Amino acid sequence: MADVLSDLPLQGRRIALPEARELDLFAALLQRRGASVWRCPLIDIRDAPDPALVLEWLRRFCSGACDDLLVFTGEGLHRLHDQLERYAPTLRESFLAQLARVRIVARGPKPGRVLREWGLKPRLVADPATTPGMIALLETLDLRDRRVSVQLYGSEPNAPLMDFLHAAGAQISTVAPYVYADAAADADVQALIHAMHGGEIDAIAFTSVRQVERLFRLAEAGQREVALPAALRQTVVAAIGPVVADALRVCGVEPQVVPRDNYYLKPLTQALIERLGRAP
Repeated sequence: MADVLSDLPLQGRRIALPEARELDLFAALLQRRGASVWRCPLIDIRDAPDPALVLEWLRRFCSGACDDLLVFTGEGLHRLHDQLERYAPTLRESFLAQLARVRIVARGPKPGRVLREWGLKPRLVADPATTPGMIALLETLDLRDRRVSVQLYGSEPNAPLMDFLHAAGAQISTVAPYVYADAAADADVQALIHAMHGGEIDAIAFTSVRQVERLFRLAEAGQREVALPAALRQTVVAAIGPVVADALRVCGVEPQVVPRDNYYLKPLTQALIERLGRAP
């Protein structure tokens, strides 16, 4: 693959970012390549509203009450560690010791990046990084009477996974260390839609399914002068990976930019350059 990161290949391009948590990082990656950025964070990530529930799970985990830990997001691991540091710092060593002991099954590569910060790694990694991918991997394991803890993403209960674990005979516990909250105001979203429809935005880059859902939910609420699908047809639509790409297709939008192998911000930036980049 030709690397065209030199000579500001995105000079003159404007790219909309619905990202929130890593907005500054993503914006910097694009701006260093010459792009201007339209910031419209659609989703905010916050600590669980009841930290006592998270702390209760952490105490049980640190006491050895887990055989298998299913980790869905790196964000979840960070939040668990942060809440431990805030409310029960004396348990940190026990937390890391138990992470080293249990069989960690990660949904995709992102949790592994966080574990490496602590000198650890997952025992197994689900690929594709989806709930069906996780279930397919777990089907190869004997889970009967295993104490299986699940780190949820947001407040999503993940019924398909829970049904599978119950049928497999596992003893299940769950922890939800963070929740999603709507971030962008309706007026900000409408301004973005108008800008896309007017050709002021070259691309919009989605990095989560919830961004897609939030944008369409707001666009469909009430009367709109400009329809979102029509605005997106004027714009290059990028998705960080196949899960987000499928969410767009469900909404009737075919993404034109999806990284081929690795689903992170840098490969997404490179894919945007390959689609929109100007020759040096």
